[in-house]
Amino acid sequence: MTHVVTETCIQCRYTDCVDVCPVDCFREGENFLVIDPDECIDCAVCIPECPANAIFAEEDVPADQQAFIGLNAELARVWPSITDTKGPLPDADALKDTKGKLAQLKR
Repeated sequence: MTHVVTETCIQCRYTDCVDVCPVDCFREGENFLVIDPDECIDCAVCIPECPANAIFAEEDVPADQQAFIGLNAELARVWPSITDTKGPLPDADALKDTKGKLAQLKR
């Protein structure tokens, strides 16, 4: 199993999770993070670190977020690795609970 970053991360891109990952499995896009399923060791240390509650174990991804399982795998192949914590995007706190952000994902 792997962990999956879901829609809540879009337009926020908090990187608290990156700092605790023991295997550097996070990949960074312009306004979203993903987890490389081939690198993730299912340790779950990233889950409580995410201020947006955007990370789930694959088997726990909510039904309306299932597309993010494939999206994480797809984007992890093309986005660069991120290993250092960065500040969140400017409106992260205001947008973290917004629904329907998939259309705002920048690939």
